[in-house]
Amino acid sequence: LQVQRATGIGNSRNILVTASDPNGFQLGVSQDVRGQINFLTKDTGFYQLCLDNQENHFGFMQVYLNFGVYYEDFNMEHKQPAERKELNDTLEAIGVSIQRLQIHTFHMWRFYNFARMRKGADSFLLEANYNYINWWSMAQSCVIVLSGVLQLHFLKRLFHAQTSGSQKC
Repeated sequence: LQVQRATGIGNSRNILVTASDPNGFQLGVSQDVRGQINFLTKDTGFYQLCLDNQENHFGFMQVYLNFGVYYEDFNMEHKQPAERKELNDTLEAIGVSIQRLQIHTFHMWRFYNFARMRKGADSFLLEANYNYINWWSMAQSCVIVLSGVLQLHFLKRLFHAQTSGSQKC
């Protein structure tokens, strides 16, 4: 998970995330802008992911979630007898290569999603900084123009001669 955008009084991007199994036992906790919770599943049912926006009062957060399931040691096939193994060596090698390719493809997809997640958070941060800089630049430009006008006004008053009834040539 990664926090993409946060608004509010505290403007903190930290978020508390907890994962629970179907029995209600807590499986993992993450309290960071970018977090990952890994846990082994043994029970079937509904797993719960809770997000707590407690540090960011009176605001909202946009959170990017990415779920991945890894099947390790999931082998339903039994060992073949030695005589049949000789005939199936080529097919077994192809099967192992395909399984390795699937695992590498899955991990590549996972890293691609993490990169996309980071790019989205950086994009929102750049957009917020861009708006902040534009407003401050406009305010500073107005102050500079106003101070120039005031200086010109006071300089004119300083050199402004008092007019009397008769004018001199």
